[in-house]
Amino acid sequence: MDLGNLFARIKAILTTPQTEWPVIAGEPATVNGLYRHYILIVAALPVLAHFIRHSLIGYGGWGTHLHTPVGMGLLGMVLYYLLTLALTYVVALLTNALAPTFGGQKDLVQALKTVAYAWTAGWVGGIAVIIPWLGWLVALASLIYGIYLLYLGLPHTMRCPADKAAGYTAVTVIITIVLSWIVGLIVAGLIGTAALTGARMGGMQLGGDARHATTEANSTAAEPAGKALEAVQKPVDNHVQSLPTDTIKTFLPDTLAGMKREDLSAERNSTVGMQVTSARANYSDDHGHRVQLEVGDTGSMRGMMAAASALAPDSEQQTEHGYEKTYTSQGRLIHEAWNNDTHSGEYGVIVARRFAVKATGNAENIDQLKQVVNGVDLDKLESLKNEGTTAN
Repeated sequence: MDLGNLFARIKAILTTPQTEWPVIAGEPATVNGLYRHYILIVAALPVLAHFIRHSLIGYGGWGTHLHTPVGMGLLGMVLYYLLTLALTYVVALLTNALAPTFGGQKDLVQALKTVAYAWTAGWVGGIAVIIPWLGWLVALASLIYGIYLLYLGLPHTMRCPADKAAGYTAVTVIITIVLSWIVGLIVAGLIGTAALTGARMGGMQLGGDARHATTEANSTAAEPAGKALEAVQKPVDNHVQSLPTDTIKTFLPDTLAGMKREDLSAERNSTVGMQVTSARANYSDDHGHRVQLEVGDTGSMRGMMAAASALAPDSEQQTEHGYEKTYTSQGRLIHEAWNNDTHSGEYGVIVARRFAVKATGNAENIDQLKQVVNGVDLDKLESLKNEGTTAN
């Protein structure tokens, strides 16, 4: 598969999976060919993105900025890549072994197709970790979408009855989480936890408790997968265009919360059929406060963002220096963080499960950051939730 065909396949499995899975199931393939022409390339995308983010760009916030040492980052990148390739094959073996349990037919090549193409969403979405704030939501949505792709694919590749696909999906997801958790422990033991920051293996986020996951999964164990399947209705809508840059720039006014705008930039990017528009501006006042405001439109990924917003858990963490929390208010997902020592933080809102608005920087307090975000006409932004929609 050349690069043109590879990108066409990525776009098709992400945007039109219902019609692409039958094509995939009917294609002649070998284990070696799947690795050489697809898995080796696509699986490298999130690994490279994590290295760029954590070793080159850096991470942190609320007054801190950290870098994973380049040497450790390179070692972690190589280890994760090799283990991702191995994990893909192991999960394919187990998916194949489980086929008769759910009325399917054993076929290792088809099982590897299932895992590789379902994990495409997580691998491609993993690139988004480079983007602050919006990135973690895109990555989360991609992982959820990977579950949905798996659910759609199993009846075609493994020939299981459609009514057993949900159970087959749930067990496969649990196995993947457990194996990813074990791999994470192995890498942590080899190179330390510093290289694990934000890491993900394969199509699943690292986490979970292996002691409570078995192949005899009951309804409680399958609940996360079930919720994801219910939440994702049309994750990638190829008929929704993100807002033009000229439109999104209008939500960055000349003044906000007593601060004047210093600059303004906007861009519209499209990758394998998924389009995102973003705009940002810096604001400052005479008291030394400086805040960056970002407005983003996920466009064709609004279904994925809706699923991520619906499933994102409420959380709160407090330290002697400040706090960080994520919660839902009036149907909008909100993330806020504040560092008392540096008088810096961030406040972000997801509007209409499509638009992201975030203020970050040095401010008088968190209320000033809230004023900046609320100074954007959020109601008008919400009224544009169906803008750019074209008929199927």
